[in-house]
Amino acid sequence: MRKVAVIMGSDSDLPVMQKAIDVLKEYDIPFEAHVYSAHRTPEIAREFALNAREKGFGAIIAGAGKAAHLAGALAANTTLPVIGVPIKSNTLDGLDALLSTVQMPSGIPVATVAIDGASNAALLAVQILAVEDADLAEKLSNARKKASLSVLEKDKLLSEKK
Repeated sequence: MRKVAVIMGSDSDLPVMQKAIDVLKEYDIPFEAHVYSAHRTPEIAREFALNAREKGFGAIIAGAGKAAHLAGALAANTTLPVIGVPIKSNTLDGLDALLSTVQMPSGIPVATVAIDGASNAALLAVQILAVEDADLAEKLSNARKKASLSVLEKDKLLSEKK
């Protein structure tokens, strides 16, 4: 099975990105987590992206706040799917990071999830890997069924309170 990279621009992003790590663990997806900055360690980030496929990665999750160029910088140097997680800052509530992550030039796509949406980023990475892995696809399907049953149970409890 291919690995997923979880890259964050700063260690202060870990509380958000931990949610992605937790989902990957839940699905038994091998992963590596790193702190690389598009601005402070651009050569290291570039080198990682250039070699990610050869090192067994199938997707990259990149979380960053403020200018949030990390996902785009990684995507510019790999053909692997890159999923951007805009991280909320105290300056513009994450809108700056969202716009920086989602506004990519034609030819360099970055899939972007909601502000602080690291869990969905990991689930998207799992879905990407599941294209070639029937067991993983079944795990995803079972999780969706479980979530559906949970909602129906809550509906039933609400109806009983009336």
